Amino acid sequence: MNSKETSKTTQQSKTKKVNASIVYKLNSKLLLRMLTVFLILDLFVFCALGIQTVIRTEKELTSVVSAIRSSGSPESDAFQWLESAGFHITISSTDPRGFRLPVKPDGGLFNNMELEGARSLQVPKEEGQSFLKRLNGLLYRYEFTLNRQTYSVSVEVGDEVLLLKRTLFVMLLVELILLIGSILPGARLIRSTLHPITILTEAAQNLNMEPSGYTSKKVENLTDTLDSINAAKLDTRIPVDETEAELKNLAEAINDLLDRINESYRSQIRFVSDASHELRTPISVIEGYANLLDRWGKKDEKTLDEGIKAIKDEAANMKDLVEQLLFLARGDNNTMNLQLEHFDLGKLAEEVLRESQMINGGHEYDSRIESVWIYADKGLIKQALRILMDNAIKYTNTGGRITLSVSQEGASAQLTVQDEGIGIPPEAVSQI
Repeated sequence: MNSKETSKTTQQSKTKKVNASIVYKLNSKLLLRMLTVFLILDLFVFCALGIQTVIRTEKELTSVVSAIRSSGSPESDAFQWLESAGFHITISSTDPRGFRLPVKPDGGLFNNMELEGARSLQVPKEEGQSFLKRLNGLLYRYEFTLNRQTYSVSVEVGDEVLLLKRTLFVMLLVELILLIGSILPGARLIRSTLHPITILTEAAQNLNMEPSGYTSKKVENLTDTLDSINAAKLDTRIPVDETEAELKNLAEAINDLLDRINESYRSQIRFVSDASHELRTPISVIEGYANLLDRWGKKDEKTLDEGIKAIKDEAANMKDLVEQLLFLARGDNNTMNLQLEHFDLGKLAEEVLRESQMINGGHEYDSRIESVWIYADKGLIKQALRILMDNAIKYTNTGGRITLSVSQEGASAQLTVQDEGIGIPPEAVSQI
């Protein structure tokens, strides 16, 4: 093997190593971002189901404690009825044990004399069973003092724990399948994207084997520049020196290709940002309703029911969040499946407006909403409207006015979000 063939083999091996390194780093970063989104989703579902279980159990305990206070005697029919309904009641002379919820003097979700006792969780102790298995018999215990005696009311929440375990197991299994399934396709996509660079690099290496007007040092510099490009340096470009006329066209072609690769990578980053944006809005809605329940829930039964329903609705919506987060990517290749239905656009706009007012009260909100029935994908319309309202809040100074309008223009429906924000820079219009 002559020196030219040896040099060519060495350069090809070096190029393959560089390509493998770029593919590995880009694929690892994308998988890490996907894993982060999945973990946030799992945490949210766990918290949502846990809050729902606590609210339901506390509501049941309110009725149970009221029955105990009114009956007064352990031998009464009320006690027997509660026992038959699944509530375990014991009486002792010890002080109540467990944690106590804070009671606010101005009212709140737990501002009730019947709920001022101590709470605790108890896991049954059974030999030969694992901790996860014993969690299926988890008890929610509430202890309070009445007539110098301590009453302990226990209710099983094992069904809710089992539902939570199964839900998280299914989610983790699906997420694991998605992560594993995206490794090879992601690597193939990145490798195919980098293939033109490989061809151009090999062409640059072959130039070193032919007699020409430029030196091998210039080709080596070009190759070294390509070798230095990785996932963190996609904005690196090959300097085009006018004195290197024979390499100028090749360098410009490589730079153009790097521009397209960099734009594709930035699009992936924007997609992950959109995913975080989609997660933040439902969490803010649930937080707003939780604050509403904390302030007015026990005084207003209608508010309590509305808050619980809203929390349940948002938890249900999160089940389809993975599909919704991919709508941008599906839109790029025309694979989005639309769920078309007839609905009142005005009613949907009022719902989003109430959510925005609850999440952010630092702006003035106006509405000019008419009842307009349309045939469209309700979920995507609501998603787009939430993003518009969120951007209006974000870019409008505190105290500014935000106007939401729905009207009918002939055979078309018109949905408008108007704010007093800073506007959109001309150079950013192409990204919308």
